[in-house]
Parts: sequence; structure tokens; C-alpha cells
Amino acid sequence: MTSDEFLPAGELGAGFHADVIRPVLGDTPYAAGLLGWGSDVLGYDTARSTDHGWGPRLNVFVDADEVERVTKLVEEGLPETYRGHAVRFGWDTQEDMHHVKVSTLAAWLTDHLGFDPTAGLRTEDWLITPQQKLLGVVAGSVYADDGRLQPVRDVLTWYPDELWLWLLACQWSRIAEEETFVQRTDEVGDHLGSRVVTARLTRDLMRLTLLMERTYAPYTKWLGTAFVRLPQDDGLDRVLAEAVAADALVDRERALTTAYGLVGRRHNALGITDEVDPTPRQFHERPAMVIAAGRFAQACLDQVRDPLLRKLELVGSIDQFADNTDLLSNPVAYRRLAAIYQK
Repeated sequence: MTSDEFLPAGELGAGFHADVIRPVLGDTPYAAGLLGWGSDVLGYDTARSTDHGWGPRLNVFVDADEVERVTKLVEEGLPETYRGHAVRFGWDTQEDMHHVKVSTLAAWLTDHLGFDPTAGLRTEDWLITPQQKLLGVVAGSVYADDGRLQPVRDVLTWYPDELWLWLLACQWSRIAEEETFVQRTDEVGDHLGSRVVTARLTRDLMRLTLLMERTYAPYTKWLGTAFVRLPQDDGLDRVLAEAVAADALVDRERALTTAYGLVGRRHNALGITDEVDPTPRQFHERPAMVIAAGRFAQACLDQVRDPLLRKLELVGSIDQFADNTDLLSNPVAYRRLAAIYQK
């Protein structure tokens, strides 16, 4: 399939729902959408995506006493192909099967997130749930909704304000911990280490910018895509690219300190804290140039009144202290870490 022939999964799913699923369900109350895992849920799929686990798929949410009947209706009403794509497909060790999942909304949310937000959301639930998982609920296309799905998407659209401020503080704190290392590693001849630290700080600045824009960060493959789609009128994307590409410390540090200043100005433009001077400065008596990111972290913390958040160490949400795909994709695994927020 060429890029000219490619139809994004969101559009393919809309047609599949209208032509196949809706007629099968008739007057049954339900909601349906392309939700959960995958580049197609985020709208990042391309022609390349069609070579692996790609095709017509969607979730159908009905009442508990309708799941069995609707599942049977769907299985009996599915065609073999739709618009040239096999309706039953597999990948790797996944056997061929159709991917129209019928369930209650609560059951799907519990399976996908590890808990049911319709039963209430604790601060710990927000913190232990990877942003990619939240995107799986709020980012995908919705094809039908009898009123059960949108309220959940509204609740999960973004973090509560005080939690958002605390997460911003934690992200600024990550930068504060390592911003001096770019110069120090290079100074002792560890030029590779200096590059690695620069790349880490670049990634942290990208994630910080997404937080500022109230945009969940997707998993690694699409982090850069999500970042560059943000408004970049100040040239932050270009400056960060220069930082990662720089061969010499002087160029690396110049690009990073420029980026620090731009992100600091973006922070001040939010108007959520007292203004913080975004001018880079020397790190005490050492020759490293930094923004002293801890100042921004403290400005955010000064606005947080929630007793639980004020007692927690600045470890952040699970995305800020863990970076393992097998962990972040498995609710059973990551929910075990909720104890880190128990005080």
C-alpha cells in the first residue's frame, strides 16, 4: 500500500462502524470508538503501520446484560474483509481474529487502566497511571455514544490543577538534578557522557513542554511527534535539535541554555506561579551554565496546598520515575507501585 492509498485507521474505523457495526446493533444503546493501544489511536499511523497488527477494529460498550447477545450479533455479522482489509487479522504470535471488542465500559477501563475511574479517582490513581494509558481513553476516535463514554473522557482529559502544578515541579526538579552534568562530564573528558546527559535533558524539556501545554506524552516512539506538533513559534524545537546534534561543549551548552530560557518564558506565560527569572546563569563558581531549574520547581510547589502532594518526595508520576515498556504497558505491574504514594 502506498501513502497515496493509505486511509488512517480512524477514518477506516468510522466507515467500518457505519457500514457494518451500526446496522448489526440496531436499536441497542451503546458507545463505540477506536480506543486503547496503538499508533492508530493517537492518529499517528501511516502506510507503514499497515504491515503489522493493523486493520478495522473498535471497542463497543454496552450494558452488562447485553454483552453476550451483542458479542454474538457482531461475530455473526462481520464480513471477511472491509475496504480491502482482512477483518480477522493477527501479528507475531497473535492468531487471526476479529478486533471488535464488546464489553461494559467499566470492565474495559479496569482492564486498560487497572481501575475504573467511573467509581471515583484518587490522587494515587492519577499518579500511578502512565500518560500513554490515559491517552488510550481520551485520544481515540468515537463513532457512537449513548452518553456513557464522553463523561469518562472529560474526567480523564487532564490532571486536576494542583496535581498538574506538582507534576510540573517534579519535572523541573529532574532538570535541576542534571543540568550541571553537561559541562562536568565534558570537563573530565567524558564527551560521550556529556552527549547522553544533553539528550536526557532534551527529553525532559520536551516532556516539560508537553506538561505545560496540558498534553499527555505518548510512549517513546511518538514523543517527538507529539512535541513538534505543539506551537513552536519561539523555535524551541530547532534549538533542542541543535543541542542534541552539537559536537562541541560550547555549542551544546549554548543551545541548551537558549532552550532553558525559552521554556522558562513559556512557564511564566502560563501565569500559574510568581514570575521566575528565565535568564541562564553560572552554577556557583563552576563554569557550567544552567537555569537553576529548582527555582521553577519551588515556584510550582508554592502553589500546591494538597496535604498528600505536599508530603510526597518529588518523584513525580510513574512516567517521571519509570521508563520500562513492560512496566508501563501492564496495569497489573504498575499498580503494584501505588504504595510509593502512601504516606
